Amino acid sequence: MGQVFHRSLNVLSRLSIFGSLVFLAGAAWGTLLLLRSSYVTNVGVARTQPIQFSHAHHVNGLGIDCRYCHTSVEESSFAGLPPTKTCMNCHSQIWVGSEILAPVRQSYADNESIKWERVHRLADFVYFDHSIHVAKGVGCASCHGRVDQMQAVYQHGTLLMEWCLECHRAPEKHLRPRAEVFDMAYAAGDQARLGADLVREYRVRKLEECSACHR
Repeated sequence: MGQVFHRSLNVLSRLSIFGSLVFLAGAAWGTLLLLRSSYVTNVGVARTQPIQFSHAHHVNGLGIDCRYCHTSVEESSFAGLPPTKTCMNCHSQIWVGSEILAPVRQSYADNESIKWERVHRLADFVYFDHSIHVAKGVGCASCHGRVDQMQAVYQHGTLLMEWCLECHRAPEKHLRPRAEVFDMAYAAGDQARLGADLVREYRVRKLEECSACHR
C-alpha cells in the first residue's frame, strides 16, 4: 500500500506539537505576569479621594502619630478610619476657610461620614488582624510602605498570599521594638540580631498553616 500522507507532514506535526507546548507555556507565563502586575494587584495605584488628604504633610510635616487617626489599630483587627470630628479638632481653628476642606465642614455639619475610597482591600476569605501584628513588633511601614512620604496613599505590597508568607516564614527580618512600630523612618542597626532576639522576646511563631489566615 502506498504512503497516504506526504513525509513533510511529519515535520509539520512535530512543529505543531512543540508549537502548542511553547504557546501554552507562554500563555501560563503571561498569566502569571498579569496576576502580579499592578493592573491586578493595584500596587502603586493612588485612589482619588473625596478630599486631597496628604499623609506626607500630616505625618512627616506635622509629626502626627498614626494612632491619632487610626485609633483602634492596637486593639482591633481593623485599624479604623477617623470620624470627621477628628479632622475638626484641628480644622475648626486652622484653615477654617479652605475650599479644599469644605467637604469636611459639610460632613461635620450634616453628621455624615466622609466616603473615603478604600486603598487596601483583602479578599473576603482572608482574615487579617492589625492588633496582633502591632503587638508582635511589625511596623506599619512593613506592610503599608513609607506612608509618611505619600501625598496620595497607594498600595505598597501586592497583598498576594506569597507576599504575606514571605514575612510569616522569616518574621525576624521584619520585626522591631514595639515602641518603634509607628516610626516610619525606623531602621535597625543589626536587623538579623535584633529580629532573632524579638522573636524570642515576643514569642513570635512562624504561622504558615492555612487556618492562620483562612478562617
